[in-house]
Amino acid sequence: MSRLLRYFIAAAVLFALYFVFLRSGPAPLLEVSTSRPGVGRAGTTLTVRAREPHRGLTSIRVEALQGERAVTLAVHEASGGSPWAFWRTGEVDAALPVELNEGTLPALTEGSLTLRVTAEGTGAVFRGPKRATEDLTLLVRLTPPSLSLVSRQNYAAQGGSGLVIYRVDATASEEGARDGVQAGEWFFPGHPLPGGDESERFALYGVPYDLDDASGIRLLAEDAFGNRAEIAFLERFFPRPLRTDTIRLSVEFMAKVVPEILAHTAEVSDQGDLLRSYLAINGELRARNAQALRALGSRSRAAFLWVGPFLQLPGSQVTSSFADRRTYRFEGKDVDRQDHLGFDLASVRAAGVPASNRGVVLLAGYLGIYGNTVVLDHGFGLMSLYSHLSAIEVSEGQEVEKGQTLGRTGDTGLAGGDHLHFTLLVHGLPVNPIEWWDPAWVRDRIVAKFGRDNAPRSSVAPPPSAHIE
Repeated sequence: MSRLLRYFIAAAVLFALYFVFLRSGPAPLLEVSTSRPGVGRAGTTLTVRAREPHRGLTSIRVEALQGERAVTLAVHEASGGSPWAFWRTGEVDAALPVELNEGTLPALTEGSLTLRVTAEGTGAVFRGPKRATEDLTLLVRLTPPSLSLVSRQNYAAQGGSGLVIYRVDATASEEGARDGVQAGEWFFPGHPLPGGDESERFALYGVPYDLDDASGIRLLAEDAFGNRAEIAFLERFFPRPLRTDTIRLSVEFMAKVVPEILAHTAEVSDQGDLLRSYLAINGELRARNAQALRALGSRSRAAFLWVGPFLQLPGSQVTSSFADRRTYRFEGKDVDRQDHLGFDLASVRAAGVPASNRGVVLLAGYLGIYGNTVVLDHGFGLMSLYSHLSAIEVSEGQEVEKGQTLGRTGDTGLAGGDHLHFTLLVHGLPVNPIEWWDPAWVRDRIVAKFGRDNAPRSSVAPPPSAHIE
């Protein structure tokens, strides 16, 4: 055997002995994050991620330390890491979620809490694994925000609107905190009260048309840690059961509306059958349009853009009211059921459609079942919708005056004849416009709650000749 070969064999043996007996991997890399900035009664999720791509992981441990107490919250034993292996055999990337709440942290008290995360890599026979340790200190807050009601005569009707004024402590200003009105599944955020102090807030809210129980309407404040305070604030609630209506479908009507809507809308496709296509539009597309209007509500300005009561289409007759539950019949059979969430107002053909109040155009275009549509933003989530138009005479972003022509009535979308479909929305929730048409309701239920000095004033500058209401 040559000397060079002996040297090569000796080097290989030494290299193998080093790998088995002495070579351990590097310390793992740790990433630690929490779903909230601290721990409250609602709980916080701690997410730990450990990585060791060279020889793999063996374990992850999470401990909580508060005062003299130490609690092991979670242990993850990684699979496969062996000190005898020449190659990587263990997990190289592991995530460990841990719930932090009063259940997993017994005797939790307000103050600070330290979380200690330790991850171990794979060691060698004669050398232990390298560890990575990270400490994270979180604030513990278990006391909910202070919440109190200011406004009185808080009345609301099923399908209607309202405004409430309240006080909440400084936790409302924290990032991740929220306050406002919860009505069923809908949340209506609060805003600083004009002219008020730092703790005074107001919320413009709507009541879902299908919510008939006042217990589902609450004033709430939630801090960044998830601690929540709630108040039942309504003094009177007026249920308004849905009315029913029957719509008889004809082949002629469906043949008119279906091709037009499909030509303008990518969200639904031709179902290969006129009735099936109509039902996809009336159901699936209707739901998509509702979500689009809800998304528009998030773009509403935090400013009062309106003044005084809203206008109804002049000289119009009501042909269908708000919150009619419609059953659709075709060839003697019930084929669908949907809710009509607006007023159908009939006037002369191609009548001019005035803006019901001052505002800014959020949408001017074709919107599924509504056809040619204009949506105005009136501020703080309040919007008005004008649909089935034959023509649109404004553009998105344009500021408009009360009474300014937005377009012309028509029969685009799911319309059987020339008319205007009109409704008001609060953060995308359709509400009964009849309240906002009533000067006494607007004065008593909205404006009066602010007081004379803080009453809503439009921030849309009128032209010099405009009359200020």
